[in-house]
Amino acid sequence: MSDYLNEFRGNIKYYREQRSISQTQLAIFCDCGTGTIGGIESGKAKPSFDMIIRIAEALQVSPADLFARDITKSKSQIKSELKEKFSAILLSL
Repeated sequence: MSDYLNEFRGNIKYYREQRSISQTQLAIFCDCGTGTIGGIESGKAKPSFDMIIRIAEALQVSPADLFARDITKSKSQIKSELKEKFSAILLSL
């Protein structure tokens, strides 16, 4: 479960930084305090469903995008990880 929460937090920060939006600006868009956004990104706060929707709208992504896995990894990083895992499987046979 914590992997999903970590990725969710990271995705919010990733999309926020990609759009050059500060935590303060995102908080204004979401009608909440800056500490709320900081708390969500750091894992100290868990957003309500309504807050997830507001964050997604502010970042111009779907709520599902906030839960996507490995969005911050490049294709080459993913390929490299898959090659390593595949090699380990082959060696164990």
